[in-house]
Amino acid sequence: MHVPVLLKEVITLLDLRPGNIVLDGTVGSGGHAEAIMRVIGSTGYFIGLDQDEQAIARSRERLNKLNQPFILKHSQFGRLDEILVSLNMPRVDAVLLDVGFCLDQIEDAGRGFSFLRDGPLDMRMDQTSGRTAAELIHDSSEEELSTIFYEYGEERHARSIARAIVRERTKKEIQTTKDLAELIFNLTPARFRYGRIHPATRVFQALRIAVNDELNQLTEALPKAFDSLVINGKLSVISFHSLEDRIVKHFFKRMKTESRGVILTKKPVCPGEEEILHNSMSRSAKLRVIKRVK
Repeated sequence: MHVPVLLKEVITLLDLRPGNIVLDGTVGSGGHAEAIMRVIGSTGYFIGLDQDEQAIARSRERLNKLNQPFILKHSQFGRLDEILVSLNMPRVDAVLLDVGFCLDQIEDAGRGFSFLRDGPLDMRMDQTSGRTAAELIHDSSEEELSTIFYEYGEERHARSIARAIVRERTKKEIQTTKDLAELIFNLTPARFRYGRIHPATRVFQALRIAVNDELNQLTEALPKAFDSLVINGKLSVISFHSLEDRIVKHFFKRMKTESRGVILTKKPVCPGEEEILHNSMSRSAKLRVIKRVK
């Protein structure tokens, strides 16, 4: 079962009160949601969004047990402003965006997020729309693939991997996570094959970001989330790699420069040794929180 990252830190920094209205743009399996709802109580209201229908189902089952008011919507968090208008709730007391993916998604081979489990190269958070990672690999040019791997995965061998994929796909379709992972592993020089991370890690990250348009979605969502806050409301964002964190950091700095926000985390809050020991997926997490003052 997925364990929510930096849970205590999120609850503490959001400084929630009974009766608060809170929006979680990435409700996932409901770990943060449950903790938030226990604080805001039956007089509060919780709104959860997720583009993964399976995550919505898991969260609904979990949150129903609390017997408190909440609503879950199948939606990208980039549409949170539209959702709030449709609910006649233009302002909320807090917004949480946890932009990682959850253990349930990784462990489901059919989702194609992990090279540790062989399955179809899908990688879509929302399996009801959009093109799969396999389709992206087969439809993109060598130059486009190289750019994706370099910009989204910071992969130093981006060009050679892209070239190998284009060459391989003329012989056979690359349809599974195993197909792609083995191709990258065999291409990698022997001295780099057994490093700290698997040679395919950065490529898989890059494909997931590209398939789900994650960075653009985050860039568009941050101002919408901030503008949805009441004065003194708080926006907290948990990111898992430098590309995401850079976007959050720059947006927070802009809000500070414009005197619209006060940054509550001078440096990103990271998991302690004990949390990492019990939840290795939390290792790269960074939490930033800002308060709206204008």
